[in-house]
Amino acid sequence: MCASHYSCDGSLVSLLPAASFQSSSHFSDSWAAYFAKLNKKDGGGGWSPESTDRSPWLQVDLQDRMEVTAVATQGRHGSTDWVSAYMLLYSDTGRMWKQYMLEDNVGVVGNVNPDSVVHHKLSQSIRTRFLRFVPLEWSPSGRVGLRVAVYGCAYRSYVADFDGRSSLLYRFNQKSMSTVKDVISLRFKSRQAEGVLLHGEGQRGDYITLELHRGRLALHLNLGELHSARMVVTLGSLLDDLHWHSVLIERFNKQVNFTLDRHTQHFRTKGDGDSLEVDYELSFGGIPLPGKPGTFIRRNFHGCMENLYYNGVNVIDLAKRRKPQIYSGNVTFSCSEPQLVAATFQSSSSSFLSLPAPAQILEGFSVRLQFRTWNPDGLLLSSPLISGQEPRYLILQISSGRLHLTHQTSALKMSEVSAGEETLRVNDGLWHSVSLNARGLQIIMTLDSEPASTIQLKSYLEPKDKHYFGGCTISQNDSSCLNPTMAFQGCVRLILVNNQPVDLLSVQQGHLGSYNQLQFDLCGIRDRCLYNFCEHGSRCSQTWSSFSCDCTGTGYSGATCHNSLYEASCEHYRLAGSTSGYFPIDLDGSGPLDPIQVYCNITGNKVWTVVRHNSSNAVRVRGSTLQKPYVGWFNYSASFEQLKALVSLSEHCEQRIAYHCRRSRLFNPWDGTPLSWWVDRRGEKRTYWGGIQPGVQQCSCGLEENCADMNYFCNCDADRVENDTGILSYKEHLPVREIVIGDTYRLGSEAMYVVGPLQCSGDKFLWNAVSFYQAASYLQFPALQVELSLHVSFYFKTASPSGVFVENMGIEDFIRVELSSPSTVTFSFNVGDGPVVLTLKSPVPLNDRQWHWVQAERNVKEACLQVDQLPLRIIETPPDGHLRLQLGSQLFVGGTATKQRGFLGCIRAFNMNGVNFDLEERAKVTPGVSSGCAGHCSSSAGLCHNRGKCIEKSSGYMCDCTNSAYGGPSCTEEVSMSFERGASVTYIFQEPFSVIQNRSAAVLSVPSQYSKTRDNVALSFQTTQSPAMLLTVNTLSQQYVAIILARNGSLQIWYQLHKEKRPDVFIPILSSLADGRLHRVQIQREGKDVFVQVLYFNTYMKHAKQSLTCMLFFFQTGSDVLDDEVAHAGSKGFIGCFSSVQYNHVAPLKAALLNRGSSLVSIRGHLLESNCGALADLSTSVSRLGKFLEINPDSAVIGGVVTAAVFSTLCVLAVMTRFLYQHRQAQRTARLQEKEHQRSLEAAYRAEFHLHNSMRDSMQEYYI
Repeated sequence: MCASHYSCDGSLVSLLPAASFQSSSHFSDSWAAYFAKLNKKDGGGGWSPESTDRSPWLQVDLQDRMEVTAVATQGRHGSTDWVSAYMLLYSDTGRMWKQYMLEDNVGVVGNVNPDSVVHHKLSQSIRTRFLRFVPLEWSPSGRVGLRVAVYGCAYRSYVADFDGRSSLLYRFNQKSMSTVKDVISLRFKSRQAEGVLLHGEGQRGDYITLELHRGRLALHLNLGELHSARMVVTLGSLLDDLHWHSVLIERFNKQVNFTLDRHTQHFRTKGDGDSLEVDYELSFGGIPLPGKPGTFIRRNFHGCMENLYYNGVNVIDLAKRRKPQIYSGNVTFSCSEPQLVAATFQSSSSSFLSLPAPAQILEGFSVRLQFRTWNPDGLLLSSPLISGQEPRYLILQISSGRLHLTHQTSALKMSEVSAGEETLRVNDGLWHSVSLNARGLQIIMTLDSEPASTIQLKSYLEPKDKHYFGGCTISQNDSSCLNPTMAFQGCVRLILVNNQPVDLLSVQQGHLGSYNQLQFDLCGIRDRCLYNFCEHGSRCSQTWSSFSCDCTGTGYSGATCHNSLYEASCEHYRLAGSTSGYFPIDLDGSGPLDPIQVYCNITGNKVWTVVRHNSSNAVRVRGSTLQKPYVGWFNYSASFEQLKALVSLSEHCEQRIAYHCRRSRLFNPWDGTPLSWWVDRRGEKRTYWGGIQPGVQQCSCGLEENCADMNYFCNCDADRVENDTGILSYKEHLPVREIVIGDTYRLGSEAMYVVGPLQCSGDKFLWNAVSFYQAASYLQFPALQVELSLHVSFYFKTASPSGVFVENMGIEDFIRVELSSPSTVTFSFNVGDGPVVLTLKSPVPLNDRQWHWVQAERNVKEACLQVDQLPLRIIETPPDGHLRLQLGSQLFVGGTATKQRGFLGCIRAFNMNGVNFDLEERAKVTPGVSSGCAGHCSSSAGLCHNRGKCIEKSSGYMCDCTNSAYGGPSCTEEVSMSFERGASVTYIFQEPFSVIQNRSAAVLSVPSQYSKTRDNVALSFQTTQSPAMLLTVNTLSQQYVAIILARNGSLQIWYQLHKEKRPDVFIPILSSLADGRLHRVQIQREGKDVFVQVLYFNTYMKHAKQSLTCMLFFFQTGSDVLDDEVAHAGSKGFIGCFSSVQYNHVAPLKAALLNRGSSLVSIRGHLLESNCGALADLSTSVSRLGKFLEINPDSAVIGGVVTAAVFSTLCVLAVMTRFLYQHRQAQRTARLQEKEHQRSLEAAYRAEFHLHNSMRDSMQEYYI
């Protein structure tokens, strides 16, 4: 019975005898364990341990297995002693303890004074006989003092013991049992990681198998004969822990609920079958006959089961009463308990166990033990050996996940062997058994069932007086222990030295050896990847104390792969200065939808997002009737969930549909019955053929009243050669999913259709803005589920010095993002470990009435804050802190629930965890808030281009082209330069890379120019020379990236990633680009993917993509590390013209022209502005026929390691030879004189360069 179904809160301690209370020690007889009952004042008023007790505990024996639902604690009466936090352990036998785990923490909150009672209701009841209270924290002014109570009720159990060779058979009353509904429940505890718990099968191929595999519980289910109908669902981990686990399987037809302990997985079976047909019998604990089909693990279960029910039948009770339908082979009905004592090595730096070496035996020397861990490195055994002059050691260690045995005879001489195959890893969390045997002149190491490994000796082994397990003593002044790696962190049991078992309880009691940072009689291993915090399909890996997420190939970044690498729409790419091309977009940001690849058609101020399908060509149809119609399906390059999100996000969507007909009608002329139709994304039939009026059964010509025959509403209904072409623009029905044609069966009748791609424009939420004009006003929304992961982003502009952007308050937990001062944004939160404040200070005021972007994130690994392009601020979360945010049901935007510190200004594009908030709609019913935000720059018209920033003015706007490679009023005029041989430009950029302390945790400040997620390089060039150098970047570690034209004029991108290896060469274009025409190269890094786009003016465009494994961050000069071919291209220089060169926010050509004389820009030779960028017009003459090429180099690693507390330097040198168009110098110089309103911005641009002059001592250079 389950405690939730009846009252189970009775006191289990009040009537217990004194002998039921035990402790590790007691300070005096009056403070002994039997005085520790709640509210008792006898003796010393409670229990207190000795002051010297290193691991105090208080234990309660409930006399029998009980169902425990709650505990309560008190301090020691009349004292200043109490326990403020404790760990709760439980056990059936008083051995092999298991920790009671809270949702995200080990410790239970205790008392703050000696007499008040603190109750703790268990999140899930536990069935146990013994409870142990282990103090973790106690009174700061006193000592440990404890009184306890336990609440629950009696627990009835039907138990069966399986010895690994036994099983229970439940035979049916009929030949086969076919069920559409099944309920199977049981509890088990296992001695091993493999074994069959349940199996049944039928002749038609049905089967059900429940088994343990590598410590995980797998359910195999097959309904029907099809191979594809098989289902395998896995739950849990580390289930061979010798503790009880509950299983519940509920099936109704195809729907299955599979529950292990508190975690349930819902799934549907595949195939056509709804019933499970099992012949003759079900077997529990194993499969009685070998070789049955559908069996994956043939090893029988070894352990205990209890309360085993199959569709309401108590199987163990029937077996115990020897009912005829049950066969019990070698099964006993009490649970045997192995006498195993494990020790947990808690610290990777200071844990160790030192044991005296036993007397030497004639056979030699042997050590055996079992261990389990997640750590890839750790010392298992270090044994000093008797030697002559130099110390000798026998070392057993885990290194990079493999088990190694080393016999070290001197500092430089050693013999080493590894266990098992090279791919075998022992840091998988499973128990492994290792034995060492020294026999004669050899040492034999055996791991599990792997072949033995042997070291040959030159002399006999003689151990000294001690063996060190797990690590060495902290203060080691002699050579008695050697640890070449870190201390072991994990569990160890069954230690035998010279075939003599080691009594770990004697070690705990101080009677044998010595130890540090060990827990005895329990294995504290946890699977931190079991309930995966890594998002978007990323891979979780772990050590003993933490986990990490591998985001490779997911399109996301961050500690838990929560942040999308891609923009949310084509509109975002346009505002970032991108031109037309294929781009990945992530419609819901950090939400569950994957990114999709679309074509962004960016023409002027209009942006179209184009999603293509598999049937873009015209399709002819003949011989179709209404009874057997033709059906054409459209498979898009995105799922319908993604398409729905795109349509919802867009302001307008449309799809062109053309129906060409010859005696093929769309509607029956007699009764209007549709003869052809199309199906929308929801699968519903649609009979209109154009426009946005879905209820009108007409074509476009009918809506526009211009059909060829005015007697009909469609041209094709005139039953002659015609066509009906229309634009479908009702968003709720788009895109077209199918087209059905049913009137091409008559003589001479034929139809041909063309359905165009889905095209959408506008971003409804990018400019969804509101204005807060009362400090007490706010927008209120229902809160989202952000317990484990919170990601919020928005834009704001204000003139106010402070104000709260967003807040959500719980009872104690909260989140808040606010402008705390004119130049400071603060992200603060509390997850239960106390308030955490993350602050980012801008070098310029943020209340400047301009738009600023804010992004704040909190997950189980870290919290971060970013404003505009300022360095990202990161703080790591405590490794064993609380994980879940417990927030209220209401989210406040622009203010707080207390109506204090409200925000005055505008907020737009508010997004939380991938959900766009419709601020404008909520503002319509909220006083003090209005929809929209005044100002030219708040519109989506795209007034400034090519990374230009729109600046609000009192009577209009202006474009700040500081971060653009272009100039002019709208940042659209190209800046071009030509060089002759010997001329060069050196541009130097520098910004500091620092480590800032925040709440005693390291907070990284990452320079915006070296974004971990993206880089953008763009340049246009024109030349007839080959070879030629276009651009090169060198790193501090002698790595480089070079863009050159080879001897044949082809474009080559060189990656020298490891100085000991040959460089990787990426050749996206095979044809010669040294053809005297203007070409543009764009290189965009999104996370670990690099996209290369080459535009041929007046011809075509080509794309390429390359995957990288890390990023480029640090740069320096020097050509001595360059490959010969790259160096040869550099020696030839460049003769031609460059235009619009940009690296992220740096425009080196423009900097050279506007900052002559600056210490950050140096010019060698003559510099002349050119007009090479005007030779072609991107908007009219580029024909784009794109194709993606995949390049997978053997070694694709860019850049070095991001290092704290150093300066990062980016230096750009443009080496270009031979001037072109020299006779136009005066004319080109005149074109640099821009309109009056630009001059102040250019002065600001110069000031930005001179701001760095004080840092010249650490400057380095980077060449083009």
